[in-house]
Amino acid sequence: MHKNRSMSHALKRGFLLLQQHKKMEKTLKIAIQKKGRLNEESIQLLKQCGVKFNNGRDQLKVTSHSFPAELLFLRNSDIPNYVKDGVADIAILGENTIIEKGVKLDIIEKLGFSKCKLSLAVPKNINYSDIKFFEGKKIATSYPNTLQKYLDKKGVNAEIHVISGSVEIAPNIGLADGICDLVSSGSTLFKNGLKECDEILNSEACLVATPGLTGEKKEILDRLMFRINAVHSAKKNKYVLLNAPNDKLNAIISCLPGMKSPTVLPLAQEGWSSVHSVIKEGDFWNSIDELKANGAQGILIVPIEKMVI
Repeated sequence: MHKNRSMSHALKRGFLLLQQHKKMEKTLKIAIQKKGRLNEESIQLLKQCGVKFNNGRDQLKVTSHSFPAELLFLRNSDIPNYVKDGVADIAILGENTIIEKGVKLDIIEKLGFSKCKLSLAVPKNINYSDIKFFEGKKIATSYPNTLQKYLDKKGVNAEIHVISGSVEIAPNIGLADGICDLVSSGSTLFKNGLKECDEILNSEACLVATPGLTGEKKEILDRLMFRINAVHSAKKNKYVLLNAPNDKLNAIISCLPGMKSPTVLPLAQEGWSSVHSVIKEGDFWNSIDELKANGAQGILIVPIEKMVI
């Protein structure tokens, strides 16, 4: 009797563990930077995609209550290895970090935000001509691997000083002759009396995945990508409404490079119609003069929140 009870307890425990494992399998683990601009823009994108969560201060792990995902807030430099080892299934991080760490990951998509460049910079009073300036000199950076590859490519021998933060102060305290750091607007360089002199690479946020992601997690990733593409499509397109005289409808419609064809609705005023179309914002500005010349009036541009194609 006691033996039967023990077997029953073991089977029950095994069943619960199996259920727990299945539950874990159905959750996509997403790693993002725990602070900074990339963190803020990553969270904004996820929330626009309907991945909602309550992230309290200093929380390192949260579960979404609207999508099968778990968010891990990690140090940017640690994320590539976490994804490679499968601790996180996917991550949002900068190209510069991927290149610096040299970890092989599947880049799913470039996300178009947190754009910056990795550049060399020197004090403003330096007469800089080309990369040969750094021959035999000292360069401070947080990206030693990327910098070394660039110097090797250019045939320059320089001494690299690795600094984890506040790289821009190095020339002012005599630690280095120049720096290699990320540049967005250039304001930090300006404030520290530096000028950009050579661009090494351009970077933006990327969605990366652990190699060989399969099964239910791959299906969840596909669902997330569908939502991300809908958000991106909405940002690239605008909903346009305008009033058009009926005798100029064909000419006006030909000026609107829409997805298929515009929607045309009659107005209460006889001889006029309302034309609705979804077009790329850049295409609209190229066509605005032609639209007005053909009699379009009351042109209204409306942002699109989501767009499913």
